[in-house]
Amino acid sequence: MMASNGSGEFSFANGDRTARKGLAKIQTQKKGNEVCHDDSTPSVKAQTIDELHSLQKKKSAPTTPIKGTQGVAFAVTISEEERHKQQLQSISASLASLTRETGPKVVRGDPAKQSDTPKVSSHVSHHHHFTPTISVSDSALKFTHVLYNLSPAELYEQATKYEKGSFITSTGALATLSGAKTGRSPRDKRVVKDDITEDDLWWGRGSPNIEMDEHSFMVNRERAVDYLNSLDKVFVNDQFLNWDPENRIKVRIVSARAYHSLFMHNMCIRPTPEELENFGTPDFTIYNAGQFPCNRYTHYMTSSTSIDLNLARREMVILGTMYAGEMKKGLFSVMHYLMPKRRILSLHSGCNMGKDGDVALFFGLSGTGKTTLSTDHNRYLIGDDEHCWTESGVSNIEGGCYAKCIDLSREKEPDIWNAIKFGAVLENIVFDEHTREVDYSDKSVTENTRAAYPIEYIPNAKIPCVGPHPKNVILLACDAFGVLPPVSKLNLAQTMYHFISGYTALVAGTEDGIKEPTATFSACFGAAFIMLHPTKYAAMLSEKMQKHGATGWLVNTGWSGGSYGAGKRIKLPYTRKIIDAIHSGSLLNENYKRTEVFGLEIPTEVEGVPSEILDPVNTVSWFSPYIPFPGSVLICIVNVIYKSYLWLQWSDKNAYNETLMKLAGLFKRNFETFTNYKIGKDNKLTEEILAAGPNF
Repeated sequence: MMASNGSGEFSFANGDRTARKGLAKIQTQKKGNEVCHDDSTPSVKAQTIDELHSLQKKKSAPTTPIKGTQGVAFAVTISEEERHKQQLQSISASLASLTRETGPKVVRGDPAKQSDTPKVSSHVSHHHHFTPTISVSDSALKFTHVLYNLSPAELYEQATKYEKGSFITSTGALATLSGAKTGRSPRDKRVVKDDITEDDLWWGRGSPNIEMDEHSFMVNRERAVDYLNSLDKVFVNDQFLNWDPENRIKVRIVSARAYHSLFMHNMCIRPTPEELENFGTPDFTIYNAGQFPCNRYTHYMTSSTSIDLNLARREMVILGTMYAGEMKKGLFSVMHYLMPKRRILSLHSGCNMGKDGDVALFFGLSGTGKTTLSTDHNRYLIGDDEHCWTESGVSNIEGGCYAKCIDLSREKEPDIWNAIKFGAVLENIVFDEHTREVDYSDKSVTENTRAAYPIEYIPNAKIPCVGPHPKNVILLACDAFGVLPPVSKLNLAQTMYHFISGYTALVAGTEDGIKEPTATFSACFGAAFIMLHPTKYAAMLSEKMQKHGATGWLVNTGWSGGSYGAGKRIKLPYTRKIIDAIHSGSLLNENYKRTEVFGLEIPTEVEGVPSEILDPVNTVSWFSPYIPFPGSVLICIVNVIYKSYLWLQWSDKNAYNETLMKLAGLFKRNFETFTNYKIGKDNKLTEEILAAGPNF
């Protein structure tokens, strides 16, 4: 038994100072009036819990040296306090209303973390604010808290705490919901028609540009700004578009949701701390009021949703939709207007580069394999969706990728699968409520499930996302009619014809028994986003391809041996072999022959691809698909072999010819929209392009 002797030393009652079974004795010694403590680590330098929490975080410092400084890491011209004040002045000006001379009172920081609202005279460092001179009103008496360029971790906290439907998945991605709208609303998109845009933009038949007047835009802008100013806090992102430093655009996004802020953090180019310090006034501003609807009685409004572009003011207003893709594609439309004015071609395409510096562009509509084929482990990814072709080469417009997630698997898309981790945004997916594992096959919310993540999450992404002039221009079509060859080499006029056409085919649903494919044409493979007439982009593409010696290709990733429901889709490994042959240059050295009607040049051989599928004519069956073989074992085996090969064969020649002529007619009918526009001098290129279409 142990007992204390009153001096702080413990002893055994029997006087034996050795512990039983040879163990060391237990002894503690109090020195003077000190409290016993663990001497293995120094104590925390904090007197309260709040002080301890304050030690957890440190201020971020710029990590990028300012250009032109020698021997000095950073050149500080203004104080941090003054810089924050200037930032808030700029944000306040962005939020200015028609009824006020200047913008609202803004203060930096999360209102939930502030003990009280700062007074006008306050100069506390963590309460940076700007107070304009405005008339007295309820809105003038409050502060709008600005959450400025928050990090993904901070945005996770905001989303999971304040936005219903936001969760962290098992891989660390942020799962969120976009509300009632799970896709873009092209019929609710409006563009202000003024003296300049009336002549510059593409209006009328086939155009995605639906007009509105300046007054109606300002009514919607006022509605969005007033809503944002009424909130306790707004999220503000200052970022860039275009990796080409000579032609990048400064954008500001003001939004009401952490989801929107994180989405744009991923999709736009993220500035360094030094670039953010010198950001200044943005070139373009988005006001995203999210779920707050437009007034349906406003002129030009046809629903409670409105996405409005004013190119003169360089502003975009979003009302009545929380689908984040509206911001991404809205800015893409802006680039389709601003870049051509600088003689820069804006492109809706994927882009990758080989180890020898050979660049390829991939054009294609949804379902053609643009993302899949442009993501290649043997090549560097420059970007998956939006690019510019300048005098010096190609550059990605964005800082991230926006991938479809429906039926995503690790085996089919390993790069996208692995990119869905902390920092990524998952839109409208379904997950297990306990494990938080995502079921990518579940369409309960929508089939348009998406993932947005920074491009550096792709292992072979090329940073910065720029490259030399393209060597190959690949136009992808998913032909569900089954009459286009797997690959065709195009001359310049044919490339322009198929670029302007932007063809693919959609497969109808099978629930009601309809299996007839539907042709879809989207000018420049992105009609929903272009601002000028398609022929203007085609003329620029023609000029650049001629100047830099790029080759055009038409690749069919759709059906062979019959239309959808009869033939089979061309296997992805075959398409990859074709793309590999294009990249290596070996396909240029093959023998070619010309097809009927479309006049396409097709190779007779491609390494690793069955030669019989290269020409659609060879997939025509010249005899009946049903052969009543006798019942012998040998004949039964032959019958099974025949039926396994039948997927490559049309039922008869007449069906093939009828389908071929039908598709050719659809091409001609679609192209009638563009025949009144001239490309090139003396209308020569226009005539060449028209002649490059189907001839029958």
